[in-house]
Amino acid sequence: MADTFYFSRDTKVHLSDSGSAVYNIPVLDGFSFSQATNTTEVTLNEMATTAGVSRRARQMFTDSYAPAEWSFQTYIRPFTSGGGGTGGEHSSAFSHVVEEALWNALAGSAAVGATGAGFTAPDANGADLSFANSNKTALDTFTLTFEMGSGKTNPTIYQITDCVVNEVSIDFDIDGIATANWSGFGQIITEASSMPAATITEGTAAADTNNFIRNRLTDLAVTATAAGDIQTAYSLTLTGGNITIGNNISFLTPETLGIVNQPLGHVTGTRNVSGSFTCYLNTPATGASSADLFEDIIESTSVVTNDFNLVFVIGGTGNNPRVTVTLPTCHLEVPTHSIDDIVSLETTFHALPTSVDGTDEVTMEFVGPTVT
Repeated sequence: MADTFYFSRDTKVHLSDSGSAVYNIPVLDGFSFSQATNTTEVTLNEMATTAGVSRRARQMFTDSYAPAEWSFQTYIRPFTSGGGGTGGEHSSAFSHVVEEALWNALAGSAAVGATGAGFTAPDANGADLSFANSNKTALDTFTLTFEMGSGKTNPTIYQITDCVVNEVSIDFDIDGIATANWSGFGQIITEASSMPAATITEGTAAADTNNFIRNRLTDLAVTATAAGDIQTAYSLTLTGGNITIGNNISFLTPETLGIVNQPLGHVTGTRNVSGSFTCYLNTPATGASSADLFEDIIESTSVVTNDFNLVFVIGGTGNNPRVTVTLPTCHLEVPTHSIDDIVSLETTFHALPTSVDGTDEVTMEFVGPTVT
């Protein structure tokens, strides 16, 4: 019998959340998952015998499994459900996102629709993601299943249990489609006998092409709060940028002698929301410009933490589909100049909560059309 080869192009990924829903997650080429072991090496280090012999052996012991690591890229695809409730559709005609289970696990401690979820009360005006329930020691977990050789008689199926989202990064490729780069951890990788049937597939069909977002339409509103609550709005046109949201997850693993220990579960670390944006260095006829932004920041020698409100509208204000990312309290570093044919500025930002125990660094709203 001929060998069976498996190609990444033939891979399907399903996500089973803690609420028993199974999502079809269309991923892009370049996905990966792996798991390593933690080992101890014991060596001999002794002087020679009278015969000039010195033992130089070593022994290796497997202590534990490191947590599984996974990463992949998805398109950001918001849509409005048809509300049929059958055939992979959501039950109500509300706003959703194809990869909503991942966004929810990034920000919430329970599955979509449950108390503690990242997504707030659903409606047809946009899916709202809040981090109000993210100040927890553990976030929502899920199972990822990778079917290699989907459609073959005997596909190989791998499953990663107790997965958690560690980080997501949104890059503004000016000529590309809006994507999110996901990475995280899981407890262990095992081989499964079957692929769980997806219960939610809406928005993922080949005919669903109206819920892709074009990055070129993205706009940014930057507003600074000065002394006396005076607002300064800057007129900036993006040429690129990035938003990264991280949970700084770590896994706990016991260290019992004589057995190979497995990771028990995760704990959250410091939430980190940061990124950068680039724009041309300009001075428009009216309004504050990128040159003014540079000047205002570098001359603020008495302000130890500056305060800017950033609103990224990925896909463009008023357009459908789009994603609005609001960062109300950002500390901006001094922009750096990039000397090219046209001089540009790159500005790094750090989104902060309004208080030390706050969870309002970032909110997101996903708006999309009704899919076929």
